[in-house]
Amino acid sequence: MSDRKIAESRFSCVVNVPVQCIDISDWLFHLPTAEYQRCCPPDHIAVGSTTTDDGQPMSINVEMIGGNLMVQRYVGEVTDADHCRMVSVSDVFSPLGRTTLHVVWDLSVRPLDDRRCEYINHVVATATEEFLTLITEHGISLEQAAAADQEASSAHNKKETPLYAHSIERHALAAQRG
Repeated sequence: MSDRKIAESRFSCVVNVPVQCIDISDWLFHLPTAEYQRCCPPDHIAVGSTTTDDGQPMSINVEMIGGNLMVQRYVGEVTDADHCRMVSVSDVFSPLGRTTLHVVWDLSVRPLDDRRCEYINHVVATATEEFLTLITEHGISLEQAAAADQEASSAHNKKETPLYAHSIERHALAAQRG
């Protein structure tokens, strides 16, 4: 599906706690809706956690990106303290109609020194067959759709990354205080 990639963005931000104090998985699967909303106002609407039928952790995110309402059911393929790779076939409610996108959300931290680390927020969206059908029905080329989605996705990721980093930092500091 790499030839169907319509958006990719990667942003990072410094987190002022040592990398060993970070647990992205714990943060992500215990993220309250109010905190999620603070991480990208007004775009973030709601978040919740559950599991798939076979027990894999899942984060359900509802947000607006570029005028599209997204309902994402991210399944945790990797759910480590320093790295989560979340994969979703996301519902997209757009002005053109309802469709889907395949989205990979990769959250990670890497040490900078003994007091700080870097949070990396990497998102890749790929067109599904349903998406291709919808844009074709409306006379929109994949290149046109990709340009619009790239712009909206990058702007959204740029806005949420530092706010996620600060939320992860607060979560780590609260865990240290016990």
